[in-house]
Order: sequence, then structure tokens, then C-alpha cells
Amino acid sequence: MTISPYRQLIDIKRWADRGLCAAVKDNLDRLSEAETAIIVRIFDHIHTVDRIFQHHLEGKSHGFRAAQSDVPPAFDALTDGIAELDDWYVSYVEELAPEVFEEEIDFVFTSGKPVRMTRGEILLHISLHGTYHRGNAGALLQLKGLEPSRDAITDYLEDAR
Repeated sequence: MTISPYRQLIDIKRWADRGLCAAVKDNLDRLSEAETAIIVRIFDHIHTVDRIFQHHLEGKSHGFRAAQSDVPPAFDALTDGIAELDDWYVSYVEELAPEVFEEEIDFVFTSGKPVRMTRGEILLHISLHGTYHRGNAGALLQLKGLEPSRDAITDYLEDAR
């Protein structure tokens, strides 16, 4: 059975999110309060954007005014929420018929700008958006001499085999 590229992207996102969450959790005691706050903000931004686009895919109103929470959540609650939402995305992609990925959805960005994206473009966006920001958090860990998680598609493929 061939796995769809969208499913593979979402699988990679889930794998990379979990890896980075674990790497940070394992090193929280080695991060300053300010560094932890930065990483929580990065994770919260990724998660909020993922939640916003989940609502767009479901055709529901989301109520977010910005691409991050007003008050950052606690680290453990945030990482639990990330894992839960990543699982939702995996299930969502598994259930879609191939032609549905090209279906267009009209919605409004939190900036107020109206936009139209296909379901596939939304899934591509959340995958690439998360990659960019995981790199921000990984760089912070590296500056502290800490090892971030593996995040490359080739690493994912190596681990999957």
C-alpha cells in the first residue's frame, strides 16, 4: 500500500513534534526561566496555528484573535495538547478520499484577510510551519549545548525502517 504524501507529511510532523517535546522535557532543568518561556511561546504558536487550521478544515469558527495564546499554557498541558492534535491530524488525513485534498476552503486569517486554500495546502502549511519553528527551538537548545531531537525527513525514514 502506498502512503499518500499528505499522510507522510503529517506522520513526520507528529514524529518531529514528539521528539522535540521530549528533548525539551528531558532538559527543562538545564534551561533558564527565560529560555523555557521562549520555548513555550514557540510551542504555543505552533499549536495555536495547528488548532486554527483544524477549525478551518472542520468548517468551524475558532475564536482565536492571534496566532498564540494570550497567556502561555503550562509546558505539560501544552505538550499533551500538541500530541493530541497531531493524532487528530493523522486520523483526519487517513479518512480523506484523494480528491478531497483539492477541495477549496474559504476562511479568514486572524489578521482579517480573507483567503482560499485547498485542504492539501492547509496540511502542507501546518507541516512546513511547524518545521520552521521547531528549528527555532532546536537552535535555542543547541546554543545551550543541548541536543535537539532529530527533525529531518531522512531521520524519520531511517527510524521508520
